[in-house]
Amino acid sequence: MKLVLAILNSDDAHSVITSLTRADFNVTKLATTGGFLSSGNVTVLIGLDDARLDTALELIEKHSNSRKQVIPSTPDVGMSFSPSMPVQVNVGGATVFVLNVEQFVKY
Repeated sequence: MKLVLAILNSDDAHSVITSLTRADFNVTKLATTGGFLSSGNVTVLIGLDDARLDTALELIEKHSNSRKQVIPSTPDVGMSFSPSMPVQVNVGGATVFVLNVEQFVKY
């Protein structure tokens, strides 16, 4: 038995959760915040049998897209004033943790 903990970009969450649900996975969705831009994320928890792990990971990968976003940069404290220059960063995609589960009980 495994527990998949996947941290998704908010823009990708609906597509990922829909595809997992259609494939008959039970998904628990948690609204989270974090990362480089402190942007909205969604963390999903999926309990599954070992045999279905590859299918779940493939669906998460297929529906989690990395994209570029332009953000303003801020000068370091103590430096002379200079206008901020936009910086292009990669956002999106998914961060996935797979944990072994000793016991699963559903009431």
